[in-house]
Amino acid sequence: MSDVLILQERIRNSIFVGESDFREFKSALEGKPDSKRPRLVKKICEDIAEALVAFANTDGGELVIGIEDDITITGVPHSEEDIETMLNAVNSHIFHGQELPIVYKLKLRIEDKTILFFQVDKGTSEIFQLPDGRVVIRKDKRTVPVRIKNLQFEQQEVRSREYDRHLVDGATLNDLNIELIQNLADTYIKGLTVERYLQQLGLAEYSISGLRIRRAALLLFAKDIQRWHPRSQVRFIRINGTELLSGDKYNVLSDEFIQGNIYELIFKAWEMLRPYLAYKTEFGGDSKFEQKYIYPEDACREALLNAIAHRDYSNSNGIEVHILNDRMEIKSPGALLSTLTISDLEALDNRHESRNAKIAYVLKVSKLMREMGEGMKRIFTLMLENKLQKPKLYSNTVWFTVTLFNKSDFTPLQQ
Repeated sequence: MSDVLILQERIRNSIFVGESDFREFKSALEGKPDSKRPRLVKKICEDIAEALVAFANTDGGELVIGIEDDITITGVPHSEEDIETMLNAVNSHIFHGQELPIVYKLKLRIEDKTILFFQVDKGTSEIFQLPDGRVVIRKDKRTVPVRIKNLQFEQQEVRSREYDRHLVDGATLNDLNIELIQNLADTYIKGLTVERYLQQLGLAEYSISGLRIRRAALLLFAKDIQRWHPRSQVRFIRINGTELLSGDKYNVLSDEFIQGNIYELIFKAWEMLRPYLAYKTEFGGDSKFEQKYIYPEDACREALLNAIAHRDYSNSNGIEVHILNDRMEIKSPGALLSTLTISDLEALDNRHESRNAKIAYVLKVSKLMREMGEGMKRIFTLMLENKLQKPKLYSNTVWFTVTLFNKSDFTPLQQ
């Protein structure tokens, strides 16, 4: 059991990595630097509840009380009775009748200081509220209010929100790409073993029977993805025209797909997509023909990455990319989450929520994804900068689709 990640060590690692979309530190002190005093227990309890409700309403996260913004550990100098009150804030300072999906609420000793550690999972069946009815979410590294009614998610959405966190019977380290995981572990914190890296990121946990693997780890790193998810794939369909026809008018020029775990898909799918971003010939200002892409590469890459990271993996369909003469449609299995709307995404204010919270977290700490919510803004900005039509977002009960439009090869003047 030498690779059991002791909770104190995990928290030290988290403090070292610093605050993020998924992690927040709060001081238990107030006042001038040379005359610090304990903060009011009531205020600390309000901070605890607000942070955990925001995490639960977004992608889950961790809160540590007793840490300064510069990651100095100053501890919680309050009485045992006050500390017990703070730990109970997860019940006393949220909306009556609700129960947060708390993983940990503990008092621990780190560097001879008392700290409080909380971890909460992403909510899957309801929107959590503060005692006054307010709803807050995590946005970048801040907690912000939103106007969302208390929604009851559809059964399929509940299933999709929980899918990547389940522990999978029969899965072992031998089912994972150990070399890839070790490289990521070394990049995260030098010296972490594979087992400790998986535990640190919440992808595995030790039990009496040994290390148990979550489905997110299999989706991310499986050596044989077909054993665990036969439709972890991206299909590319090239269509001759501006709509898909059938029968005698069937106009598909090519239909091919690639499959693999998420890390493989991210790189293989992009290599397969790039040739479809065919050059166009344009008459330039110096009276010479120039070769240019018909789409911004980074916008296409971002849309493809979003589809792979946020698709509904509980759905048996795969991702589809339809390349037509005037546009590209990237279709991700699963409807848009009911807590988000097309208008929310088009507002480009970094509003986000990940269906697959653990997968999104790993991709972010691995620096494959940018700050949460930034991807859609980047797609819209790149299309605008290239003087292309605004992307079209669409969701029904089966797919979420991002459509990128191109321009005709020649303007009327050039023709």
